[in-house]
Amino acid sequence: MERVTAGPPLRQTLRWVTELPGRVLAYESAPIQSKVSGYVEAVEVDLGDAVAKGQTILRIRAPEYQDQLQQKQQLLLQSDAEIQQTQSAVIAALASVRSADAMILQAEANLEGAQADSDRSSSEAQRIGQLAGKGAVTSKIAEESANQSIAAQASRKEARAIIELAKAKKAEAEALVKTAEAEVEKAKAKRNVLLADLQYAQTMLDYTLVTSPMDGHVTSRAVDVGHFVEPAGVGSIPLLTIANDQKVRVRVEVPEQEAAWVDAETEAPRRGDPATLFLRSSPEATIEARITRTNRQLSSDSRTLTAEIELDQKDQKLIPGFFVTVKILLEERPDVFTLPTSAIIKSEGRSRCYVVVDGQTQLRELELGLKVADAVEIRSGLDGSETVVLTRANAVQPGQPVEVFPPK
Repeated sequence: MERVTAGPPLRQTLRWVTELPGRVLAYESAPIQSKVSGYVEAVEVDLGDAVAKGQTILRIRAPEYQDQLQQKQQLLLQSDAEIQQTQSAVIAALASVRSADAMILQAEANLEGAQADSDRSSSEAQRIGQLAGKGAVTSKIAEESANQSIAAQASRKEARAIIELAKAKKAEAEALVKTAEAEVEKAKAKRNVLLADLQYAQTMLDYTLVTSPMDGHVTSRAVDVGHFVEPAGVGSIPLLTIANDQKVRVRVEVPEQEAAWVDAETEAPRRGDPATLFLRSSPEATIEARITRTNRQLSSDSRTLTAEIELDQKDQKLIPGFFVTVKILLEERPDVFTLPTSAIIKSEGRSRCYVVVDGQTQLRELELGLKVADAVEIRSGLDGSETVVLTRANAVQPGQPVEVFPPK
């Protein structure tokens, strides 16, 4: 009869913890470069100094940018004068239009008078002509009356000509209005271009005052007064580096086999995996945190997943550049039935174990869960009352009589 070690499945809490090295990084870090060429006039901060966002940290002497700004300002003033001049031309042209309108009204009034005189003279000449035909008046009087009628008709024609002339002057003045208005728009467009040039010149001048992009500390300095600096290019060395160390990121590279189990913080109520940080500088000190984010893909080179833990730095225990040990609780299954791996038989894609019933072995189908070290979670197949063969299960046959010994 075979002797076997057997007993009930063990109820316990399984905790899958991975231990990985981590690196502390500043939450934000900005290498400071120059946008313009010039000589360094002043370095307002030094290594380790605290800086505020927007604070001037470097001054560059480049007087040509000031000269360009003044030139653009004068050109803008000149443009304003041109606009005023063209607007005055519009006013003058509009006055000419109004003057032409007045001339037209006067000429039309004169035409009405001339027309009346012409009509009267024509009627008078006709009447006197009839009288002269009867001998009532002399022919000389009839001739003078006819001449007066002809003169009145000439005055009427002259009045009409004056109207046409006034209308032509009005059309000419209206054309001048349109031309002057077009010149105004042209001058305004030119001013907009000059204004953009002025703003550009001001922007370039502003670049001579280098400011901090964030609250933080100066973590590197490679510039002194009198250095000639140029616009940043490929491979340029930062003049200064500003790092926001009020928060830090602890970056961990998780191996491929554990990557799928890492959970990061998302929208509430979900929370990231718990993590414990151990500082190499203070082995007894620990920091409790949670995984904040991952890059959601494996590196093609290292086959690892990048995970980050975000921490506030009120006491500044963590200095950027520190190495720490990070223990991450990947999964926890509280109060579950477990068996040792030596009790599990796997074949044909199935998981089974032997239970002892009336001194003989029987196969029992199992559904497995989390595996931690030598313990495997039993999700179904056992209720805890069974006596399970715990060691050398592969050496036992179904229906085999066995003598049970409790585990040590």
